[in-house]
Amino acid sequence: MFNKFMIIFQIIQKKLNNFLYFFGFILETIINLLLFFKQKQVTVAVLLRQILFTGFESLGLIAVTAVIISGMVIIQGNSITPNFISSPLIYTILISIVTRELSTLLTALFVVSRSGAAIATELGNMVLNEEVDSLLSIGISPFTYLVIPRLIGVVISVFVLSVYFNIFGLLGSALLTQAIYDLPFSSFINNAFAELSFIDVASSSIKAILFGFVISIICCYHGLKVSNALTEVPQRTSKAVVHSIGTIVIIDILVSVLFYV
Repeated sequence: MFNKFMIIFQIIQKKLNNFLYFFGFILETIINLLLFFKQKQVTVAVLLRQILFTGFESLGLIAVTAVIISGMVIIQGNSITPNFISSPLIYTILISIVTRELSTLLTALFVVSRSGAAIATELGNMVLNEEVDSLLSIGISPFTYLVIPRLIGVVISVFVLSVYFNIFGLLGSALLTQAIYDLPFSSFINNAFAELSFIDVASSSIKAILFGFVISIICCYHGLKVSNALTEVPQRTSKAVVHSIGTIVIIDILVSVLFYV
């Protein structure tokens, strides 16, 4: 009985230590972020490469997904309600589903599965290859050189991709309604923007920034947490993806409750 109690106590203590270490990691990241542009170790190349990989190379996938999702919303809505296309309800549903929720949520999930996993794997391999120790030996902070450029790059990319998702979602749905249901393109766009409110833009923007922040923080943390075993890299990458997705869902719920309840 005593041995079981000790095992449980050790597990709780380990979880608590990991939480405190992660909290300290966040604080150090924020401090380095505030001082980032004042330091001489700023590496614009790393930042631009992160934006290129996370943002630019995802434009095609985001555009196709936005058009398909928006089109499916219209087609399914029209199959349920005969007058759906001519009703103002079409714009309310599009803004509620695409702009408020799916544009940021799907974008974040794409970034986690693609860029987040790549960040965790890359940093994990750098730790094993002693590249992080080499940076420390020559006086370069891993936070300044590795973490902060990736954090800024991912935040910028998620925000821009979310806006890009909304643009293609509205354009795709407008073209679809014009081609299939003979609804004027200009009329659809004007009515959609009339339905869009400042709260919708604010909530979507806040979600995108928070999603980008937590994705980069969690993935960098797990990547740098790799120690000496090569098998830790895929394990840490898997944990980074799972923890990022779980945190994204929680933040999405909290922000939605804050703005719309």
